[in-house]
Amino acid sequence: MEIPGKTLAAAKKSIIYIILSIWAFTTIFPFVWLIINSLKPSREILSSSFTLPAAPNFDNYINAFNKQNILVAYANSLIISGVTMIMVLLFASLVAYGLTRFEFKGKKIVISLIIGSLMFPAFATIIPVFRMVVQMHLVNKHFGVIIPQVASNLSFAVIVLMGFMRDLPIEVEESAFIDGAGVSKIFFSMILPLSRPALASVAIFVFLWSYNDLFTQMIVLRNRNMFPVCALLNEISSRYGTDFGLMAASVVLVVIPILIVYIFMQKNIIKGLTSGAIKG
Repeated sequence: MEIPGKTLAAAKKSIIYIILSIWAFTTIFPFVWLIINSLKPSREILSSSFTLPAAPNFDNYINAFNKQNILVAYANSLIISGVTMIMVLLFASLVAYGLTRFEFKGKKIVISLIIGSLMFPAFATIIPVFRMVVQMHLVNKHFGVIIPQVASNLSFAVIVLMGFMRDLPIEVEESAFIDGAGVSKIFFSMILPLSRPALASVAIFVFLWSYNDLFTQMIVLRNRNMFPVCALLNEISSRYGTDFGLMAASVVLVVIPILIVYIFMQKNIIKGLTSGAIKG
C-alpha cells in the first residue's frame, strides 16, 4: 500500500517537531528549574527540588545583591566585554578588509595561520600569555583580561568578516576611488556600513564569549572588586556552596543578560553568519 505524499510529508514534519520539542525541553528545563529553586530556602530545595515553592520569596535575590555586590560585577563585565568587543571589531574588520581587497606576498600564508590558530586551545597558550600579562603589569587590571580575550577572538572575527566582505560589490569602491576617496574613507564610510550584519554577529558572539570567559578572569584578577559576574559566581560557589537557594539565584542573575542578548539579537546572529557562509 502506497502512502500518499501529503501524509508522508505530514509525518516527517511531526517527527521533526517532536525532536525539536524534546531538544527545547532539555535546554529550557534546567533554567526553569533554577528559577523555581531560587524562590525557595535551601531546606526546601533539599527536600523537594522538583516541586513548586510552597511560599515563593525573593530573599535569595536580595541576599545576592546585598552580600555579593552583583551590580559592581555587572559593571566589570560590561567594561571588559564591551571594550573587548569594540577592539575585536576594529582590528578584525581592518584585517579582513586588507585580506579581501589587497594582494601581497605571503597573503595565503597569513590566511592559513589565522585559520590554523583556531585549532590551538586556550590552555596551550596560558603560560606565555600570563607571563606577558605579568611583565606588562596588568595583573588584577581589566586590560589584563581584555588583551588576551581580544587576541583569542580575532581569528574567528576575521574569518567571519572575510566571508562577508569577499563578495561586497567592488565596483562601488572603484567608483569612489576614481572620485578621489582614499582607502580609509572607503573603509569607514562604505565597507563598515555594508558589513553591519556580519559585524553584529561578531559583536554578539565576542561579547558573550568574553562575558563567559571564567578561565582568563580567574587567572588574571585577584581583587574581588574587579570580578565580573562569572568570577563572582565562582567565588559564591566556593564560599556559599551549601546555600543552594543563593546559588540558584546567582546563576539566574548571571544567565539573564545572556538570554536577553540572544532573544533580541538572534535575527542578527543568524543573518550575519549565514550571509558570510553563503558569500564565502
